Amino acid sequence: MLEYTLRRLVGTIPVILGILLIAFVVLYLVPGDPAATLAGPRASPEDIARIAREMGLDRPLSERFVTYLGRMVRGDLGTSVVTERPVLTSILEKFPYTLKLAVIAMVFSVLIGLAAGIFSAIHRGSLIDRATTLCAVTGISVPVFLSGLILLYVLAGKLRWFPTSAFGAEQSLWPLVLPAFTLGIRSGAFLARIVRSSLVEVLNQDYIRTARAKGLSPSRILLRHALTNALIPIITVVALDFSSFLNGSVIVETIFEVPGLGRFAMDAILKRDYPVIQGIVLFAALIFVFVNLVIDLLYAWINPKIREEMMGGAA
Repeated sequence: MLEYTLRRLVGTIPVILGILLIAFVVLYLVPGDPAATLAGPRASPEDIARIAREMGLDRPLSERFVTYLGRMVRGDLGTSVVTERPVLTSILEKFPYTLKLAVIAMVFSVLIGLAAGIFSAIHRGSLIDRATTLCAVTGISVPVFLSGLILLYVLAGKLRWFPTSAFGAEQSLWPLVLPAFTLGIRSGAFLARIVRSSLVEVLNQDYIRTARAKGLSPSRILLRHALTNALIPIITVVALDFSSFLNGSVIVETIFEVPGLGRFAMDAILKRDYPVIQGIVLFAALIFVFVNLVIDLLYAWINPKIREEMMGGAA
C-alpha cells in the first residue's frame, strides 16, 4: 500500500507540470498588456517598458517559464504586481475563509444528499420518491448565482436571519452559514441523485434479498450492507465537490463578500495580476491532486478487491 501511495505521488508530478504550463502559456496569450494595466492609462511608453522589464515580460516565454518553475521548486510563488505582497502569504491569508466555507457547505451537502437520497431509494416508485426527485432536479438546475441572490434577499434582507456579507467571519462562523448553504444546495441535490441510484442498484442485489430472508432489520440491511457497498460513487462525488469548494467558489464568495480564494482569484484576473493567478492555479492543482489521491486510498480501504488489485499492480 505504501509503495502504491508513493507511485501515485510520483505520478502527480507530470500532471502538476502540465497544469502549470497550460496556465502559464494561456495567461500570456490573452490579449492585453499587464505592464500597461499596472502603469495606468496616463503612463508613458517609457514607464510601460520599464515595468515590463521589471516583470520580466521582455524575455522569451520559455525562459520566463523555466524561471517560474525554479521559483516554484523553492516555494516562491512570486510577488503580486498590484499589492506588492508575497503571493503565498496572501493565499494563506485567504485560504482559511475558503476552507471554513467549504467545510460548512460540505456538511450541508452531505446531510441533504444522504437524507434525500436514502429516503427516495427506500420509497422508490412512490409519490414521495417522485417529489424528492423533482426537488433534487430543481436544485441541480437552478444556477448558484440565482439561488444565492434569492436567499440573500429573503433570509438576510427581508427576514434578517443572517448577515448580508461574510464580514466578521474571522471571529464567528455564523456569517458563513448562508453562503455555505447556498453552495451546498446544488451539491446536495446532485449527491441525492447519486445516493438514490446507487442504493436502488444495491438493494436489488441477491445478497440484500438473502439478508432480508434471514430476518435482518431494515435499518441494519440499509446501513450495514446496502449503504456500505454504495459508498464508492458517493465518496467520489463528495470528494470532488469538496475539492472544488476548496479551490474557491467565485460566485458565492462574490455575492456574499467572502474574502476567500475565489474572490481573490477574480480580483487578480480583472487586474491581470499574473503572479497571483499562477499561484492560485498551482495551489488549486495541488488540492485537486491531493483529493484524488485520498479518493484512491479510500477506495482501497473500503473495497478489499480494489486493495488487492492495487497491491498486485504495485508488486
